[in-house]
Amino acid sequence: MSEKEIKNSATLGPASTPDEEFLIWGNGEKPGGISGVGPWVEEYPDLPVPDGDQYDPELLANGDRRNVVDKYRYWTVDAIRADLATSRQVLHIAIENLEHDLNIGSIVRTGNAFNVGGVHIVGRKRWNRRGALVTDRYLDVYHHPTVDSLAEWAREHDYELVAVDNMEGSTPIADTELPQRAMLVFGQESVGLSEELLAAADSAVYIPQFGSTRSMNVAAAAAVAMHMWVLRHGPKLDQ
Repeated sequence: MSEKEIKNSATLGPASTPDEEFLIWGNGEKPGGISGVGPWVEEYPDLPVPDGDQYDPELLANGDRRNVVDKYRYWTVDAIRADLATSRQVLHIAIENLEHDLNIGSIVRTGNAFNVGGVHIVGRKRWNRRGALVTDRYLDVYHHPTVDSLAEWAREHDYELVAVDNMEGSTPIADTELPQRAMLVFGQESVGLSEELLAAADSAVYIPQFGSTRSMNVAAAAAVAMHMWVLRHGPKLDQ
């Protein structure tokens, strides 16, 4: 079964109180706590308003309050996606969606921060987007209704499924040579990965812990795992 790309039509859902209202600034993102920039004519009064295809006329006129790096200020979503596509990581991530877990959005947001090659939602198609803060708009997001369809995609695209779970038989992530064409697989906060997905994985790693809690938050674990992959296979920054 082929994957189905989730369309970029995320809704942030109704607010429960006026104070929690999700205001929309340009291209669908909320300004909450993000200062951003104002209209171009106010920010750069001595410069002409740019007219390149990458710029969004609405954002140029009204300001850009999105949580994007300065390079992408005033750019359209499509232009940002196209530019990110030129430097996407080989890494893919997969998230098992069994319980509409709030952490899924946070994992997607981290995937955007590392510019992963793709995010795969396994199980329920409708997932909790609130924690993503619309960063899924800049990523290729795929849906797989079953574990078998995810495994088939991985085989067809020459990816190894690497389960991230503190299960018996998993190896410390810092001591494990993560494959370059890895798809890191994460489970739910409450139950971890399903037995079916663990059985489909090519390998399993865990993050050593030294405190009293049995497991860390899954979104935090995903951030650590992605960073460990980037340390091995990601771009080398200029010193």
